Amino acid sequence: MTSTAPISTTALIPDPAQAQPRILRVLVASQVLSGAGLAAGVTVGALLAQDMLGSTSLAGLPSALFTAGSALAAITVGRISQAHGRRPGLATGYLTGAIGSAGVITAAVLDNPVLLFIALFVYGAGTATNLQARYAGADLAPAGHRARAVSTVLVATTLGGVAGPNLAAPAGTLAEHFGIPHLAGLFIISGAAYALAALVLALWLRPDPLLLARTVAQAKEADTAASPATADDADTSEGRGGVVLGALVMILTQLVMVAIMTMTPVHMHDHGHSTAASGLVIGIHVGAMYLPSPLTGWLVDRYGHMKIAAASGITLLAASLLAAAAPGDSVALLALALALLGLGWNFGLVTGTAIITDTVPLATRAKTQGLVDVSIAIAGATGGMASGIMVAATSYPALALTCGALALALLPAVAATAYRR
Repeated sequence: MTSTAPISTTALIPDPAQAQPRILRVLVASQVLSGAGLAAGVTVGALLAQDMLGSTSLAGLPSALFTAGSALAAITVGRISQAHGRRPGLATGYLTGAIGSAGVITAAVLDNPVLLFIALFVYGAGTATNLQARYAGADLAPAGHRARAVSTVLVATTLGGVAGPNLAAPAGTLAEHFGIPHLAGLFIISGAAYALAALVLALWLRPDPLLLARTVAQAKEADTAASPATADDADTSEGRGGVVLGALVMILTQLVMVAIMTMTPVHMHDHGHSTAASGLVIGIHVGAMYLPSPLTGWLVDRYGHMKIAAASGITLLAASLLAAAAPGDSVALLALALALLGLGWNFGLVTGTAIITDTVPLATRAKTQGLVDVSIAIAGATGGMASGIMVAATSYPALALTCGALALALLPAVAATAYRR
């Protein structure tokens, strides 16, 4: 009767190594779609508010609203994922973003600014969910491949993010055909993209990566009576210090990146550059934010968290110094500065995500990741608002130098954490 006792309980559980490639494919598909959904708010949100209000005084409010909405959504998506898994958490977030897009279209048709601002707040859920998806890519990845899994999910956003803004003109024409204001057309694309991303995840993100990771960890403990040092949560040896470092890296890189990025088009406009020139510089910046992700993931897995976290601070410092020193009439130098800014942000996001994933136990991982992303969203909103105030009071070079000092602060934090290890 005891002959069946040695049978491992893991035999009935799907193999994570076989499930991971399928999960990454589904996440990549959803990220391509959601990347297109992200474009609407960034591209035409402020223009739509300006058109409806007939004034530029509140044109910056849409960005603040969907940033605030993304902060609240990060908590909600994290808690749903914690309780029920990544699939319902991410699908709910994208579906909420789609509802927000529909609200924006309705507000444009009714010419109702109040409804517009409420809808933009709800629309922000899509931004938060797009970022949360990177964590799902790492749930089943082996410890030495987590950064690469994160980077695979991140880089997929680029495809939709690049395609989305280029659909503004045809989407506007389509909207006018149905009696919808031209500027709201891109939100038709956004709503459809978010809804399809939710559908892809709801139907095909199986097995759920977070739930499977928990099941595997529990089965291993039952089979081997492993000590915490040999289980999945062995990576928590870095403890709270590791969580703080991971969050700090992502918060500072987000603050620095948003502050300089937000004011660069204004700085260029003040020096007589065209909107096309500003668009080129920002396009290069966005490409540098996401396209290097596969290389960054490999570097983090190969050389470790601390070295690439330090590289993030150094790269952001270089970007800040170049932005401060670049002549206002030099598009090439400003483009190079913004490319370095995007690369430094990429180093920080991939590294910080890997640190958080490695140091937080599975039992509380999704909830903690959601809270960290709230901090990132708040940092971005703070950087965006403070940058305008500082440039108005001082200058763009002063802002860039201040951001460089903040980036430099990463180095002692990394050194102190490395010393404790």
